[in-house]
Amino acid sequence: MARAAADGSFQTGLRPELGRPVYRAAKRAFDIAFSGAVIALAAVPSALLCLAIRLESPGCPIYSQVRMGRIERDGTMHPFRMYKFRSMYADADERLAELLDQNEVEGAMFKMRDDPRVTPIGRFIRKHSIDEFPQFVNVFLGQMSLVGPRPPLPREIPDYAPRDFRRLTVKPGLTGPWQVSGRSDLSFSDMVELDLDYIERRGLLYDLKLIARTVRVVFTGEGAA
Repeated sequence: MARAAADGSFQTGLRPELGRPVYRAAKRAFDIAFSGAVIALAAVPSALLCLAIRLESPGCPIYSQVRMGRIERDGTMHPFRMYKFRSMYADADERLAELLDQNEVEGAMFKMRDDPRVTPIGRFIRKHSIDEFPQFVNVFLGQMSLVGPRPPLPREIPDYAPRDFRRLTVKPGLTGPWQVSGRSDLSFSDMVELDLDYIERRGLLYDLKLIARTVRVVFTGEGAA
C-alpha cells in the first residue's frame, strides 16, 4: 500500500485525522508546557545518567533512531529523529540481523525479552521507561505528542496491512494505550487495535488518564521487555 520515496518518506494514499480543532490546539499547548517542564526538571538527573551510560560502555549516551511521523494532508509520512537514552551496546543496530529469527512478537515489530544487546543499566532504564525521557524533546518540537500511537521504524512500514496504517493518521506519542496495557506482553495486532480505539476515543480527559496510568507503569515496570 505504501510507496517509498528517495528522501525516506512514504506515500500511503490515506489522510490524517484533522477533526476536533479545539482539542488539537489544547493538546499541543499542553504538550509544550508539560514537556518543557520535564526537560527543565530532568536536566541534572539526565546529565548524571548520561555519564553513567558512557562509563558503562563506549558510545554516545543519547541514541537517535529514524522513525516515521504521522500521515500528512498529502498522504505522505516523513521520517524524523527520535531520541532515547542509549540502553544497548553501540553495535546494536548491526547485530539486529542475527537476532531477527528470535523475534517474540508477530507482525511488523521486533521484540526480544532477553535481548543480548541490552546493557545492565539499559535493562533498568528500559524496565521503567526512563530510556524514553529524551523524547520529551521530540514532543516539545512538535514531532510527537505526549499521548498517541508509537512511531514505527521505516523498515516496518512495508509489512503494514491497510488497516495498520490507520494508527498513523494521528501524531505519534511518547505514551499511549499500548504502553499502559502490557507493552511487550502484547502482539502487534493487539497494539493496532488499542491505537485504533484510542483514535476513536481521544480527548483531553482520556489523554490525562493515560498519562496518569503511565506514571504507575514507569514505577512498576509492568509489561517491560
